[in-house]
Amino acid sequence: MSDNIQTVHAGAITTIRMARPEKKNALTASMYTAMADAIDAAVADDAVRVIVLAGEGGVFTSGNDLREFALAPPLGADSPVMRFLATLAGCPKPVVAAVSGLAIGIGTTMLLHCDMVVADPGTKFSLPFINLGLVPEGGSSLLLPRMLGHLRASELLMLGDTFDAAAAERYGLVTRVSASGAAEAEAMALVAILAAKAPTALRLTKALLKREGGTVAERLVQEGQAFGQQLRGAEFREAMMAFMEKRPPSFAGG
Repeated sequence: MSDNIQTVHAGAITTIRMARPEKKNALTASMYTAMADAIDAAVADDAVRVIVLAGEGGVFTSGNDLREFALAPPLGADSPVMRFLATLAGCPKPVVAAVSGLAIGIGTTMLLHCDMVVADPGTKFSLPFINLGLVPEGGSSLLLPRMLGHLRASELLMLGDTFDAAAAERYGLVTRVSASGAAEAEAMALVAILAAKAPTALRLTKALLKREGGTVAERLVQEGQAFGQQLRGAEFREAMMAFMEKRPPSFAGG
């Protein structure tokens, strides 16, 4: 476990915080390992329903620690950064990011694997790989064209320019821009809402949203199977009982 990653459990919420503020939360191999371990632990814990990613000191992350990367390049699918990205991309529970200050390189590409992102209006985003003689990572060469279209993705990845939170919201990279200094507070408000939802229905919804390819007919079948499963389950019964009794539902399980 890295001292530069803080993991806090509060009820149904696990917050994973990058905490190397003296280096603008630049990420090292040990930090990637610690974050992957923390996500795995949160997924295995039935009490945890939502995972939050945040940064210490008003900064999300300035990206990779370039000195460490130059001395020990993270080559291979089993490298700490690749394990972190695979763990985040495959996380079955909702992940919400609270972003402020800087979101550089992987600080932006990891957001492509989050389910909701709240950004401070002063946040600066950048995908500077081309400026370092590198290529895109984190699945961004696939996901950005899907989300933004080829022309906008080409602009961001081939020019490597910095863009602000308003542009990130316009591009669809963030869910919403918060009031100044309130990104984490507004993200936690969303997280509290998510944590109160039916946990199995929430995970199944995420799985459907993340499912690749297929036809509309195939998706209708997949949704129907999940819908039927939930219709016969305890979460739907609790929702109906709460409706009848005119109270908020209380969903058990994780």
